[in-house]
Amino acid sequence: MRRREIIDYSDRRWVPWWMRTKQKQLNRSKAGNGLLFLLMFVCGIFMALPLVMIINNTLKPLDELFQYPPKIFVKNPTLENFTDLFVLMNDTWVPFSRYIINTIIITVGGMVGHVIIASLASYPLAKHKFPGRNILFSMVVLSMMFTWQVTQIPQYLIISWLNINNTYLALILPSWAFGMGLYLMKQFMEQLPDSLMESAKIDGAGEFRVFWTIVMPNVKPAWLTLAIFQFQQMWGNTGGTFLRDEELKPLQYALQQIVQGGAARAGAGAAVTFIIAAVPITFFLICQSNIMETMTTSGMKE
Repeated sequence: MRRREIIDYSDRRWVPWWMRTKQKQLNRSKAGNGLLFLLMFVCGIFMALPLVMIINNTLKPLDELFQYPPKIFVKNPTLENFTDLFVLMNDTWVPFSRYIINTIIITVGGMVGHVIIASLASYPLAKHKFPGRNILFSMVVLSMMFTWQVTQIPQYLIISWLNINNTYLALILPSWAFGMGLYLMKQFMEQLPDSLMESAKIDGAGEFRVFWTIVMPNVKPAWLTLAIFQFQQMWGNTGGTFLRDEELKPLQYALQQIVQGGAARAGAGAAVTFIIAAVPITFFLICQSNIMETMTTSGMKE
């Protein structure tokens, strides 16, 4: 019997020409690379320009703040704006630390509650089949089409009916019901292989244990991204619609009252703008890698 010759097709020299496929190669000139780099550089400058102006305005004295035409960079940097802001904070009849505590309670309560509620609600929608699942998810997507002005009056009526007006819950509870969080978590959980949950259930794990020990660690980039979005939204809440007592007002309300003092408080207003922008940016930088992973992930496949 004639010995069969074994051909290693992993080597392209032994592959017949009719079996060879043309591979697309990325061929880009140096001029093209330079043009793309220049375009990204220009876009980066325009995106960073507002932040640069906020930082420089914080260090400008009053004469440079009112200079026309306005200059981007400061000539004589000073910290007097922060000193004026500190003096104005001490003149408030409510201790300024109270505003900070109110903001922490409202922001953390709204952020943590929204992440937990959105995750718990999206898990059965993503990994369980039950009657009406598609209808419920369609209602969530439909709720994202309305602006806050449309839902402001019904929301106020519901809060008044619950008798939680002029309390922290008036701001915390509505933040738990944003449809964007549920939509994001559901779309991310659908990419998890069902074999992960099935293996845990075979080992005797219940639904809540599967959710907390299997699902939530694997969707960490998604709920961290959701936490950042919710933090930014709750941080900018002034509570003007639902909070009447001065002792319950958040930090944003106190800072806005300082800014509205007129031209004499322009320096303190620049310092207030810096503080308002610095906290969300710092929180974003801490969780930046997880946000990029959420935006670029292609999902887990079985």
